[in-house]
Amino acid sequence: MIGDARLREIAERLVRVPGVQAVALGGSRARGDHTPASDVDLGLYYRPPLDVAALGELAREVAGPDAQVGAPGAWGPWVDGGGWLSVDGTAVDWIYRDLDRVQHSWRQAQRGELVWHAQAGHPLGVPGFAYAGEVALAVVLADPGGELTRLQRAAREYPPRLREAVVGSLWEAAFLVGGARKAAPRGDGAYVAGCLFRAVLLCAHAVHAHAGRWVVNEKGAVAAAGRLPAAPEGFAERAQAVFGSLGADPRGLQAALDAAERLVADTERTCAPGR
Repeated sequence: MIGDARLREIAERLVRVPGVQAVALGGSRARGDHTPASDVDLGLYYRPPLDVAALGELAREVAGPDAQVGAPGAWGPWVDGGGWLSVDGTAVDWIYRDLDRVQHSWRQAQRGELVWHAQAGHPLGVPGFAYAGEVALAVVLADPGGELTRLQRAAREYPPRLREAVVGSLWEAAFLVGGARKAAPRGDGAYVAGCLFRAVLLCAHAVHAHAGRWVVNEKGAVAAAGRLPAAPEGFAERAQAVFGSLGADPRGLQAALDAAERLVADTERTCAPGR
């Protein structure tokens, strides 16, 4: 198992690679809700040009001769790129983050601009504020210029305009549930399931925003929302139960939509201004 001292040593070596400006621990290990099997996510905050060849050499030094890293953008427009490594018996992911795009994400969040970006592996989409949220939740391991640390200090306070925008998106959750009712009598379980997934996740995002808490990934968002004091009673359990009646039976689909409608309404009441 890789230790903290080893991670910091790797981070210090990474920031000596041309283009790498800072390194931060992210994901569940930064939040403290990881399991022993959780990967170690290292965010490599860079400015182009990134010396991928030098990164590859370092990867092979710390993770063995078969270790490889990709070019920026190789994993998709929002996941970007990096490498899946094994260091001291632990899965360690190097994940690229273009620092200028991260700064832009923070400015968008401050202005309350809510955009969802399509990305493989993210069925809800990557929120435009995700990069800023990652910085707020991360543990900075190496930051010679101090830029990432300064951004983190600012981003730890959830932007009020972003809160308004995310809570305001609950209109879409209600719209999705209403629209799915037209498909339920036909037994179109696939369409109903898609609408319900997005509606429930929009509710989870709204609960987090209302509480001033960053959430940047669909995985675990429902359970995390349910743990917040401001969440509707039984939020996580009710949200998961919505999906228990799905299939091709119109009656089961209508029951799921009824449950989702109540959940959305309770979330709207909980997140109303002044609550």
